[in-house]
Amino acid sequence: MTLPRTIIGFLLAAVAMIGPLASGAFAATNAKPIEVKGEIIDTWCYLSGVMGGPDAVVGSAHHTCALWCAAGGIPVGVRAEDGTVYMVLKIKGEDPLAQTDTIMEIQSNVIVAKGNHYVRDGVNYLVVEKVVANEGITNKNHEDFGPIPGFAVPEEE
Repeated sequence: MTLPRTIIGFLLAAVAMIGPLASGAFAATNAKPIEVKGEIIDTWCYLSGVMGGPDAVVGSAHHTCALWCAAGGIPVGVRAEDGTVYMVLKIKGEDPLAQTDTIMEIQSNVIVAKGNHYVRDGVNYLVVEKVVANEGITNKNHEDFGPIPGFAVPEEE
């Protein structure tokens, strides 16, 4: 399977920034303190469209897949209420290159996070200092939303 160039670029940019961000190299020049409210998302399914559009890969309807992607090393993001997506590079006190208990516990949840916002080449990055609120999974489930992805429903003959 070949990844689209935008996905490859997005993931390479994230990996390239983890080292300097973890060491604080950009902290004095590029960081902007931010508080953001949004859902923790699976960035692969969200950006690739493999499971349908952006509305199909959120909440409980996508939760199990999001857990598998996070456990497999796919970076998580925060999709803010205004639609802005922030790639989460690190959660304070956690290994930035590993699936962590915190990420698995908050996957698909709507949270409020305080941290440092970085922008490079049009991509938003977030280093989370603290999760200040967790509303849990608030988005629709399969019963409310229907089968996801929609093309998986067999056509009637």
